[in-house]
Amino acid sequence: MDNVKNVFISHHGEDDEHVQELKSKLAERGCQIRNSSVDSTKQNNLESESKIKEMLKERISWAGTFICLIGYETFNREWVEWEIEQAHLMGKKIIGVFAYGAAQDAEIPEGLEKYRDSLVGWQIDKIIDALENDNYYSETPDGSSQPANWGTLKGDC
Repeated sequence: MDNVKNVFISHHGEDDEHVQELKSKLAERGCQIRNSSVDSTKQNNLESESKIKEMLKERISWAGTFICLIGYETFNREWVEWEIEQAHLMGKKIIGVFAYGAAQDAEIPEGLEKYRDSLVGWQIDKIIDALENDNYYSETPDGSSQPANWGTLKGDC
């Protein structure tokens, strides 16, 4: 088991506290992550949209896994949708993770509905399993199972 994972955590900026909590909880369980996304620990000072896209593409490309943290307003964020699309085009494993305390009716970004490999509630062991293995989860925010979106599964038949 490789305990260091290179990830990109896409999120709504207002959910940064959940990004930090996710990193902390994973570390407590022995799963160290190196997060290449823009968060409170590394701010973005670029102003040009083309420069921002270039920077984000490099960071997504570097990551082995793309995580989309799903909070209250995540589905409304243009940058999140763009980042999901880039991760898909680069062939990254895409995992949706509901933020701690997310409501049962939390809306999932459209791109995540299309391209996800897993959708996990705030259950750290399952998040680690999704990171380290090819196990597929389709869960609600509280971690209970929901019908799988079989039409969008990746992989060979």
